[in-house]
Amino acid sequence: MNYLFLKSMMHKDPRLENEADDLFRYLSKELSLEFNKKTKAEDEDVSLLYVSTGGTAGLFKESLKHLKEPVVIVTSGTDNSLSASMEMMTYLADNKIKGKLLHGTKTEIARDLEYILKAVETRNQLKSMKLGMIGKPSDWLISTNVDYSIIKDKLGIEVIDISMDELLSEIGKGFYEENNHTKELLNRDFNKSEIEKALHIYGAFSRLVEKYKLDGFSVRCFDLLTSVKNTGCLGLALLNQEGIYSGCEGDLPSLISMAILSKLSNKPIFQSNPSRINKSNNEIIFAHCTLPLNMPEKYNLDTHFESGIGVAVAGDIPKGKATIFKSNSTLERYFISEGDILESLHEDNLCRSQIRIAAKEGVDKFLNTPVGNHYLICLGDYTNHLKEFFEII
Repeated sequence: MNYLFLKSMMHKDPRLENEADDLFRYLSKELSLEFNKKTKAEDEDVSLLYVSTGGTAGLFKESLKHLKEPVVIVTSGTDNSLSASMEMMTYLADNKIKGKLLHGTKTEIARDLEYILKAVETRNQLKSMKLGMIGKPSDWLISTNVDYSIIKDKLGIEVIDISMDELLSEIGKGFYEENNHTKELLNRDFNKSEIEKALHIYGAFSRLVEKYKLDGFSVRCFDLLTSVKNTGCLGLALLNQEGIYSGCEGDLPSLISMAILSKLSNKPIFQSNPSRINKSNNEIIFAHCTLPLNMPEKYNLDTHFESGIGVAVAGDIPKGKATIFKSNSTLERYFISEGDILESLHEDNLCRSQIRIAAKEGVDKFLNTPVGNHYLICLGDYTNHLKEFFEII
């Protein structure tokens, strides 16, 4: 990765270049990237500038025609670098160009730059993404009807419709590609016939993913309860484990949110319902009948909660830091919070995988930031990554 080195002609001290070299050697080690110093601007996905001294705003302005958003300015912390950088940031703001100013210790600059680079990488990955909508959103998801052209224009994501009839035709073929995960599932203490039928749904999903070259899909899964007397829960759990974003109930905003959070965190994502809130403790219970099989510490197979049929996943998700996230499909409204997973529950009156989580943002904000009935959870705190992503886009 290249960075533009800016220094006033009045400053001759070799210390300035040595300081830059020292910083970028540190960044290279921390971020596992190779940084190359340039004195002339070139087109880059991220425009990274190191402002060594004051008196450089003119050089910066001349370089702007070669710079892409976001323009990331790193200060040296000496020689009027910060004041010059503030002038540059003001110029960017006045001209409605996205800019970021990094100033502080090496550790702080490395941390903030990692957030920015991951956000830009995620933005670029979304632009080539293809998602499938199998059937329409479930009837109770009254806020999820989305204009596909807006998603394409704003995010670059292509959404294609796939009929439930095509899915049912694939399920009717009655087979799936056997692998170590399917073998392990058939060894579970659960009705083998029901597992086989659930795996036929998994096979059908997999073939549609391959046919349409999908990065992910959401399915009107409750229709399967009546049409094939089973559920998509196990198939979704398997495909999420395989890195295919697989969502429930034809909820496209949740699918897009799942893709964003997974790209930023490199973690599997639990799509879940908020089921109960304890206001005094800022705790939320989230539950659903599927989750990626590589997310829980252990899991059992059970029936689907609402119907009592088919195969669902009851997993124990590890305690510790987590991220709670949901955005609407155009990324204009969203909820982001760090959380602490306190325990996994096993209550009879909720969907099969259940966690109690303390939300740092507080449940009042959660209740007053409406973005649908599903939320996305991953292990680890990626709230700053998400906030940076929304600033970048």
